[in-house]
Amino acid sequence: MSSTTLVAPKAHYDITMIKDEARQLVEKGTVSRHQPIYVLCQYIPAREWVYVECELEKSDFLLRDQISDLIPNQNWDND
Repeated sequence: MSSTTLVAPKAHYDITMIKDEARQLVEKGTVSRHQPIYVLCQYIPAREWVYVECELEKSDFLLRDQISDLIPNQNWDND
């Protein structure tokens, strides 16, 4: 008797996608640049968060780092 294990397809998140998502959330005012990266888990499906964490770790980011570490400095038109 053989058993077959079904494996769900792995969600693909690369660091560029994560940075873009963080930038969009900051621009909308949904999150602050000064909040820790882990607050992004509220905006990414729970079953996919593990892939985001792995990608952040590969890119040397810690969940306690600030979101501003993910996104480069922005030029503000109204400064």
